[in-house]
Order: sequence, then structure tokens, then C-alpha cells
Amino acid sequence: MSDSTYYFHVSPRDKPLVWLHGLVKTPPFSAAARIEAGFLLRRLQRGENLGMPHSRQMASIGRHCHELRIVDDSASWRIIYRIDPDAIVIAELFKKKTAKTPASVVEVCRRRFAEYDHA
Repeated sequence: MSDSTYYFHVSPRDKPLVWLHGLVKTPPFSAAARIEAGFLLRRLQRGENLGMPHSRQMASIGRHCHELRIVDDSASWRIIYRIDPDAIVIAELFKKKTAKTPASVVEVCRRRFAEYDHA
């Protein structure tokens, strides 16, 4: 696990969150969207498998990769994550502007996961 592993208030049974790019303490979400994102991430930490409409598989990025879907007042946000045996690894958070995930986001996530795996 990396130095960016998030252990604050995590039960020993829960998987920690590992942020590969910075620390998102206050994403540019509304208060309601922050609560929703936190709630969904907590469910992932506890081992739940989320499906639509909250999460969608992202096979184009890699195995066990998904996007968490957060709908805010004025925007849709995505958190790209991977479920590892020992952690929930988060590669990217971005504002969704088009129907398709931008190729640049897919490439950045692939690179970050590969770097994490080889660290």
C-alpha cells in the first residue's frame, strides 16, 4: 500500500481508501453530493458491490475498475476506482461533460494503476 492510504476512522474489517492523485478532502461537490460520495465510498470499504445507478464497470481501464457516479445539482462527477484485495484504490475524480469517458482520463487511470502496481 502507498503513503497515500487513507486510514482515518476505518474499522479493522474495512478496506482503506488509497488516493493515487492528491488528496480530495473537499471535492467541488455540493454538500449533498459530498455526503453521497462519502456514503458510497464507505459502502465499498465495507465490501459491498455497487451496481447501477451508483457504479459502473470500466473494463476499458482494467480488471476490477469502476466509476462511481455522483450526480450533483449542476454537474455529474465520476470517481474512478479499483477494488483490490486490500484496498479501494482511487485513480481519478473528474467532472463528466460528455456521454463517453474521455480517452485522456482512461489513459491517466491506466498509468496510475500500473505505477501503483509496480511501486
